[in-house]
Amino acid sequence: MIKIVGLGPGAPEALTIGAVKALEKSENIFFRTEKHPTVDYLKEKMKTFKTYDHFYEEGSNFDEVYENIAKDIICQYKEKGELIYAVPGHPLVAEKSVFNLIKLCDENNIEYKILPAVSFIDAMIDSLKIDPIEGIKVIDAFDMKNQILDKRIGTIITQVYNPLIASEVKLQLLEFYNDDTIIDYVRAAGIEGQESIRKIPIYELDMQEDIDYLTSVYVPKDLKNKRDFNDLVSIIDTLRGEDGCPWDREQTHESLKNQLIEECYEVIDAINNEDIDGIIEELGDVLLHVVFNASIGNDDGYFNITDVIESICTKMIYRHPHVFKDKKETTSEEVITTWDELKTKEKKFNSVTEELKAIAKSLPALIRADKVQKKAAKVGFDWDNVEEAALKVEEELKEVLEVYKSDNQEKIIEEVGDLIFSCVNVSRFLKVNEEEALSKTTEKFIKRFSFIEEFALSKGKKLTEMNLEQMNNLWDEAKK
Repeated sequence: MIKIVGLGPGAPEALTIGAVKALEKSENIFFRTEKHPTVDYLKEKMKTFKTYDHFYEEGSNFDEVYENIAKDIICQYKEKGELIYAVPGHPLVAEKSVFNLIKLCDENNIEYKILPAVSFIDAMIDSLKIDPIEGIKVIDAFDMKNQILDKRIGTIITQVYNPLIASEVKLQLLEFYNDDTIIDYVRAAGIEGQESIRKIPIYELDMQEDIDYLTSVYVPKDLKNKRDFNDLVSIIDTLRGEDGCPWDREQTHESLKNQLIEECYEVIDAINNEDIDGIIEELGDVLLHVVFNASIGNDDGYFNITDVIESICTKMIYRHPHVFKDKKETTSEEVITTWDELKTKEKKFNSVTEELKAIAKSLPALIRADKVQKKAAKVGFDWDNVEEAALKVEEELKEVLEVYKSDNQEKIIEEVGDLIFSCVNVSRFLKVNEEEALSKTTEKFIKRFSFIEEFALSKGKKLTEMNLEQMNNLWDEAKK
């Protein structure tokens, strides 16, 4: 049998009688690490022991170290028979090597027994006077990047071994908390004469001089800390609740749709202006509409924000098999091709026409025209070169001039539409974004027109008092 013994948080008083007796009797004792206060106390009570401290020097990362320790314990057992593997704290609390060992024992039909102990969590709870019933989360410092921190419950972060790890922990905490948030810095919890507990702001975490293998951190529950996604959901629910805002309660998907489009365009403006604060604000407005529409869906009983998130997560994983499934190198062009193929399969399109019809009609006309043309081009329905596309523009312009004097307004609209559609073809061949090109031209027009008006005002005139020839002359000046 392999006995897996817990050594407690560090104080000899926290050792169980069963653990001490087992260690006194055994001749095959292996400590994960000798760097633990309890080991010094036990040395006089043991005949001999070995440690795995040297494995930390040989392994490239902690996962590898803990896997190698577990494998070696199995080898030692097969060679020597019954043995003890002793670890700090409780064997089943933040001890990856123990869980690796249990898995190997099960695979090899080896009997094992857990000799529990007081964990460092018990010591932290006792020292900080924490009531765990209010909720508590325990995180390994080495797993911080895989965790979602929550200000709604207290959080214990263990294995803050050195200043480098403390710095990484600090950076992760600052993603979710204000930098001046007061936390509890805890060293040697529960060990008389060594325990040190002090309150510090998060930004000072990696500045502490006594950081070592006995260091942990406690972040108290703080509902007033940095707001997160759940706060936004709660705010919208409040606004749409019985005691909330009457305007918010009255809104529907239909009433909000145009506002959502406007907010998206305001994001684009902020990006074009390289306005970081503006981007933050406008993205917030877009997110507000996502949550707002999800709240409406929830009230109507059709869907909620979780459904929205589940949908987009599923889509992104499905359409990126090279990242989440096949794990292979690929180019941006291959990604786009795969994306389109998977989208066609996902939407169950049976023809190119179905794909064309699926392109949103609410898109700006230039963007929709570009998307339609690109879809058709993928199956070979396209001009051979930009010159041919340009000739089509000339042809369509002639047709516009042929009908513009007629009374057939529908025909005029049709021919003008054909002309613009042909211009999009030219733009696409030249790899020019039609919307951006037209937007720049519009801005240029405004700038030159402003020059004309400012000149007129400087002469005490209104534009209505100038003839076209005068304005054209000023236009030419503006171009210069």
